[in-house]
Amino acid sequence: DLDECATSPCKDDQYCLNTDGSFSCKACDASCVGCTGEGSDKCKTCASGYTKEDEKCTDIDECNLPEKVCMKENQDCVNTSGSYKCVCSEGFEDKDGTCVQT
Repeated sequence: DLDECATSPCKDDQYCLNTDGSFSCKACDASCVGCTGEGSDKCKTCASGYTKEDEKCTDIDECNLPEKVCMKENQDCVNTSGSYKCVCSEGFEDKDGTCVQT
């Protein structure tokens, strides 16, 4: 079997899996920018919104940072994978970018 992976035939956001007589390209974990294999522990570098923790790229909870990320009045932070959303608090709705009481 020829190791086709030795020539790095896959895209930057993929890793190469050598198979008998062939190879396949598999997508890197969403937390990675470039990878050497499957999972968040095989990242070359962590994607934006992720940090290396115990050799793995883990999501940063922007809502728990000391500096507030959602600055508008009556707005709550919701952590998402690799990012966050600012949503109006309960009893408030978004009217032209401002949270007003419903």
